[in-house]
Amino acid sequence: MASTINPARVDFVTLRLFCAVAQSGSITKGAEACHLALSAASRRLSDFEAATGSKLLERSSQGIALTPAGHVAMQHAMRLFQGFEQFSSELGDYSSGVRGHVRLWANMSALTEFLPATLAAFLAQHPDIRVEVEEQLSGDIVRALVDGLADVGVFAENTPAYGLDVQPFQTDELVVLCAKQHPLARSRVKQTDFRSCLAHEFVGLNRSSSLLELTSRAAEQAGVPMRLRVQVRSFDAMCHMIAANLGIGVVPLAACKAQVEALDLKVVHLKDEWATRRLLMATKTGAELSPAARLLVRQLLQPAAP
Repeated sequence: MASTINPARVDFVTLRLFCAVAQSGSITKGAEACHLALSAASRRLSDFEAATGSKLLERSSQGIALTPAGHVAMQHAMRLFQGFEQFSSELGDYSSGVRGHVRLWANMSALTEFLPATLAAFLAQHPDIRVEVEEQLSGDIVRALVDGLADVGVFAENTPAYGLDVQPFQTDELVVLCAKQHPLARSRVKQTDFRSCLAHEFVGLNRSSSLLELTSRAAEQAGVPMRLRVQVRSFDAMCHMIAANLGIGVVPLAACKAQVEALDLKVVHLKDEWATRRLLMATKTGAELSPAARLLVRQLLQPAAP
C-alpha cells in the first residue's frame, strides 16, 4: 500500500519556498524570496522531501534542478499555494466589504471587443463584487474551468470543451489586413477567399492561439501551406507588423478598428464561412456557482439574448 503524506508535516511557507527554489534554481535565492535564513530554508526542504518520501531536488555546482518527482510536486504545490492565495483573497474581500469574487478567464478577442463595456456595466450595478480577469489562450481557459481555477470562461468555438456547459456569447468577423503598399491592397479587391491569400506571407499570433489554429487548419484544408514570417503576442503588435509590410494577417475586425484607422491599413473581407466566428461562454458542468458568478453569467448572456 502506498504511503500518504502527513498534512501536519507540510505548511504553505514550505510550499512557497519549494516553488521559489524550483523557479530560481537556487536555494539561496529561494530563501531570500521567502525571507528565510539559508539554514532554515535547507532544513525545510529536507523535511519536505522526507515527508513526501521522494527525492525532489537534484543539487549540483550549477544549482538546483527538479527530479521527475519534483516536477509532479511542483505542479501540486503551485496549485495548493494558488488555492490558498485565492482563499485568503476571497475572505479578505468579505472583511473589506467586497462580498463577491468571480474569476473570469477570456481570450484576447473577447477581452478586446466585448468584455470591457459588459464588465463596466456589471460592476456599476454590483459594486460589492470583484471580478478577477485573466487573458489566456482558449485551450488554457477550458483547462482552468475543468480544474476549478476559473469560474467563468469566454473562448473561441472549435475549442474542445468536454466537461463544460457552453453557451453562445458573441460573434466576430475575421478579416485580412494588409499595408496599403502590399500587392493585395493594390489589387483593390474588397473581398476574397482565404486560399487566394495563401500566396502571400503572413503575420500571426504565437503558437497555441485559437486564431492561429483556425487559419492553419484552413490552410491545410486548402492544400496550401501558410507561410508565417512573423509571430507576435497581440493584435496590436500584429497590426504594427502588417503596417510595416512584413506580411498580411487575419484578425477580428472589431478588435482592430482603432489600429486600422491609425495605421491606415487595408481591410479585405473573407468569403469563407469560418470567417464569421462565434465566441462561447462556459462554466464547469455540475459546478455550484456562487451568487456573484451567477450574476456575471446572466450579464454576459444578455447581449446574446433575442
